[in-house]
Amino acid sequence: MRGSGILPELRTHRRVSEPAIFFIDHYIHTTGVNFDMANPGISFVKTADSAVAANKVLKNTYLLLSATLGFSALTAMLSIVLAMPSWVYMAAVIVSMVLGMFVLPRTANSAAGIGVIFLITGLLGFGLGAILTMYLALPHGPQTVGLAFGGTAAIFLGLSGYALSSKRDFSFMGGFIFAGMMVVMIAVIANIFLQIPALSLAISSVIILLMSGFILFDTSRIARGEETNYILATYGLYLSLFNIFVSLLQILGIMGGDD
Repeated sequence: MRGSGILPELRTHRRVSEPAIFFIDHYIHTTGVNFDMANPGISFVKTADSAVAANKVLKNTYLLLSATLGFSALTAMLSIVLAMPSWVYMAAVIVSMVLGMFVLPRTANSAAGIGVIFLITGLLGFGLGAILTMYLALPHGPQTVGLAFGGTAAIFLGLSGYALSSKRDFSFMGGFIFAGMMVVMIAVIANIFLQIPALSLAISSVIILLMSGFILFDTSRIARGEETNYILATYGLYLSLFNIFVSLLQILGIMGGDD
């Protein structure tokens, strides 16, 4: 999501979400198949084994992602029913950040990692429910939430499908995404004091672009066998979807508020 925490390999960071933007560590580590030119038969076996392993990670990632999204939906509905106050969102985000940075990386290679990823996504869903409660109370609130959900699904399915069908290597996007996050971070800090709606709209739009880039980047890495842990892969994709959804909510909310 790899995910958050400490890995001995190349990494970048992402923690973005509106209306309260947060950055959660996101690893990017590179691995690959070493081709032995003196033994081409061995190289072929390694390539075949890598393809099988990559397909297994991809399948497990999508299965776990589906399960965590469903669990988040349940905890969000619980939060709505309980009419949780808005501060619950930030509390859930902070706790999830801590778990993502310090607990998940230590448990990702064991069965405990499954419990941790469900805890993180459940907390984020519960916090999101507090935000959805506010949006649902607005004029055209249900339509706004529905459009944000549909838009997020369309973005994910479209980008994931493209990354898998094209089989392109999107690793070149890493530097651009990291630079974009630095710009967003500065803009977010500035808007805390400026409180400019137009800037908030621009920030949310850029976040959607950055998270879309992460979906291409992460899906490509999984399909190419560069990500071997499906729990961390799930965490990365979940964060992208979460941030896109919340950013779409804010954009649609701002646009709807002009009616």
